[in-house]
Amino acid sequence: MVDLHVHSTKSDGTYTPTELVDYAIEKGLSAFALTDHDCIDGLDETIKYAEKLRAAGKNAPEVIPAIEVSTDYEGTEVHIVGLYINHKSDAFRKYLVEFAESRENRNRTMCRKFTENGMPMDFDELCKLSPNSAVITRAHFARYLFEHGYVKSMKEAFDRYIGNGKPFYIPREKVTPEKAIELILAADGIPVLAHPMLYAISKDRLDALVGQLKEAGLCAIEGIYSTYTTADERFVRELADKYHLLLSGGSDFHGANKVGIDLGVGYGKLYIHDSILENIKKLRKNVLFTDMDGTLLLKDSTVSADMKAALDRAVASGHRLVLTSGRPLPSIRERIIKLGFNYPDTYIIAFGGALIYDLEAGKVIHSYKVPQVAIRGIAALCEEAGIYIQGYTDEEIILTAATEETDYYRQRVNMPYREVPDLADYLTDGSSKLQIIHLTDHEKLEALRAKIVAQYGEYVDTFFSSPRYLEILPKGVSKGVAVKFMTSYLSVPVSHTFAAGDEDNDISMLKIAGHGVAMANASEQVKAAADIITVNDNNHDGLIEILNKYFN
Repeated sequence: MVDLHVHSTKSDGTYTPTELVDYAIEKGLSAFALTDHDCIDGLDETIKYAEKLRAAGKNAPEVIPAIEVSTDYEGTEVHIVGLYINHKSDAFRKYLVEFAESRENRNRTMCRKFTENGMPMDFDELCKLSPNSAVITRAHFARYLFEHGYVKSMKEAFDRYIGNGKPFYIPREKVTPEKAIELILAADGIPVLAHPMLYAISKDRLDALVGQLKEAGLCAIEGIYSTYTTADERFVRELADKYHLLLSGGSDFHGANKVGIDLGVGYGKLYIHDSILENIKKLRKNVLFTDMDGTLLLKDSTVSADMKAALDRAVASGHRLVLTSGRPLPSIRERIIKLGFNYPDTYIIAFGGALIYDLEAGKVIHSYKVPQVAIRGIAALCEEAGIYIQGYTDEEIILTAATEETDYYRQRVNMPYREVPDLADYLTDGSSKLQIIHLTDHEKLEALRAKIVAQYGEYVDTFFSSPRYLEILPKGVSKGVAVKFMTSYLSVPVSHTFAAGDEDNDISMLKIAGHGVAMANASEQVKAAADIITVNDNNHDGLIEILNKYFN
């Protein structure tokens, strides 16, 4: 059991960092995240104490370095939790210093406002109420009001004076949720939308917020929480499924400051399984999007024993592999199985980005299609010019008559074909791509390409993969578009993605990924787009350099 949302005395909890570790042991937690509000002051103490206990042979929990950042979304306070942050990051610490100064200015102003209205409040005395706290929150104001007899309970303090919209509450300067996500990602953390059902906004507005934050890089959403009803949890899980977000969960434990909420179990029925954390930990691993021919494979389309061993090690360490190619799906799948790349949790990007396939599940998870109207028109132009054309289903080549071009193509791509009277009539749902082939006259292909662009450019993009092959892809589709989809689908931070290639059609994915890798044998344009250039070419296993450095 784990708890991924916990507070200490460094913000507004009543347990010190070391007391939290001891209490987590008592509660039988395997891990907890210290998520103090806008504060990381308790992290080193908590982590070092847990390490000391483990060194002494005690079963201390994993302490996850984390933070809960307060943000503003159109007037609503929204909290973003950052798990596994690098809390020693200079940029992140600089932001927290600026944020603390803003908070202190707000708190001093609130003290003056209470004093001016007949309830004297001294800022220094307020701070002394919780000498171990790195930040002063509204919980501290409530305690001050209660201890000085201004209210009969801390709840009354919020209800009458300092709750949202109440007369003595002064909103402090906040960042946007998008900015918080950016800061967390820059600190190599995992951004999580905290307790979304607490924001008192409509479901439609919450849906819009989650979609907006997903675009900004949100990786997870708190789907298990102390106050959730069954209906709340179901709705949050639906949002997680809709936006490909992982689930997180936490009690939001504050000790005595949130009466009845206990560490790990909330009001008694909360349970966050270790698998929730294991899924989140996967996002700490890297994803390699790699082209095959000219990048991963040797010139004879095989793989060396050293490369296979390096991939085996990477996958065994929890990293993931996405194989990308302009080839059709069956051709890639056959090659992967033959080479032994059919690892768990491996994906294929086929047809130059037009089809994405889950190898382990054996299913297409996303595809883009050349529409039927474009197929019909382009096929007519090919017939008029006397040039061969073929389309595709997910498993077959579709053509009107087998020719020498068919035989030539299938020497490289071992894939079954089907003859049909009319391409467009058969491919009613479209085609992942169209392939136009002329074995002897490239100029004829160039002339045909110009006509296709002029008449059907709104539907398709065109490029040459060789002098003999004119490729027709759905408009806007590329390996880069597919990489962007997969990054979102896996909820992986962009900083943990690598894309490797050698040809110009790989450039888009090198630009999208967090780290673009050009092979030593790559074109100059690919090298210009890359962050890293391998020392060795594909025939000398240049990609092993990347695997050994980043995928151990």
